[in-house]
Amino acid sequence: MRRIKDCMHLVLALSLLAGALGTAVAAGDAAAQGKVVTRATPAEAGMSAGVLGGAVALYEEAVADGEMVGAVLLVARGGKVVLHEAVGWRDKARDIPMEPNTLFRMASNTKPVVATGVAMLVEDDKLAYDDLVREHIAEWDNYRAGFISIGHLLSHASGLRIPTLFLQPYMQPSAEHPHAPTLQLEAARFGAVGAEVTPGTRYSYNNPGYNTLGALVEMASGTPLDAYLDRELYTPLGMHDSYHHEVDEKMDGKLDRMSVVYYQRDGEGGWMPGWTPGDPPQVPFVRASGGMISTAEDYVIFCQMFLNGGVYDGRRYLSEESVALMTTPKIRTNPGSDGPASYYGYGWSVSDEGVFSHGGSDGTNAFVDPDDGLIVLVFTQTPRGNNPVRRFLELVYQAIEG
Repeated sequence: MRRIKDCMHLVLALSLLAGALGTAVAAGDAAAQGKVVTRATPAEAGMSAGVLGGAVALYEEAVADGEMVGAVLLVARGGKVVLHEAVGWRDKARDIPMEPNTLFRMASNTKPVVATGVAMLVEDDKLAYDDLVREHIAEWDNYRAGFISIGHLLSHASGLRIPTLFLQPYMQPSAEHPHAPTLQLEAARFGAVGAEVTPGTRYSYNNPGYNTLGALVEMASGTPLDAYLDRELYTPLGMHDSYHHEVDEKMDGKLDRMSVVYYQRDGEGGWMPGWTPGDPPQVPFVRASGGMISTAEDYVIFCQMFLNGGVYDGRRYLSEESVALMTTPKIRTNPGSDGPASYYGYGWSVSDEGVFSHGGSDGTNAFVDPDDGLIVLVFTQTPRGNNPVRRFLELVYQAIEG
């Protein structure tokens, strides 16, 4: 019952900041080689197939009742994927079913990946968490932004209060900047706005802070953000369905595998498409606050690498110290609340119980519990639907038999 109660607290925290929870790293043999994600029966992972089937039924009922359009559900324990099922539709108007390999707009589930890119550059001595942003971006060298560090940006403690992804309108092409707008040019503009609150003192979820981190990754690596992440993470990890711009030529021709995103209901109680594959991207360039496109099968590999303490299939991506640092509370996200405390680390939401997680505003949620070696992914593209994720998590924990 403690686990059930804890996971309910986790979902409550997700509703406050589009993600919630964690810390800790896997031990034992995983530290040497890194458990590789494989398929297994629930029994082989010490879980009940019947209870997991009941968890899936929650989403089948939600789709049948019109509360959601579709979902992909994945549960892994000890590196063993015991559940990976698709429910409902990827595109209801075209009668295209949701499939296990459907590509999702990950929104803020991008942030743990970008934070990982930053951590890798820190380990390469190309960045440091206590670096002031002004040391890398001249436009931040002023009294408003000059005391904001990379660590502040990672933990949403920068003091920035810019409410939009980027300042509007975007910078227009000019003789000096013929290729504008770009991530680096737009991030530089945040410096003139700067912090409204003393950096390091208060939490406030801020997308421009992460877009600035993406610009820093580009500057430190000398590589576009998406190319850097593909070279250093996706390709070596085997995440072959992960991208950063919803344009067909940038996705190896896989655009049609993306799900429609449903934000609003129509006048008859159904769901209206809010974004359909082929529509213009939300932002005309690769960003870091969101924009990742991925599958459950890819994202579970990324999560397992963290469970393994930074190593996967014999290759080390992060040191155990970096994993611990990223998944350790840095700042409380709900000070003054009567409920359980929640925190943010470096790219992950963190709980007192050692669970780390994140959510995305287009309907994706990822939970990682090191104590049980558990990864739970609930990917939808009906972000305002009645998502039974709380009960789903309860049943996943109830399914653990040993």
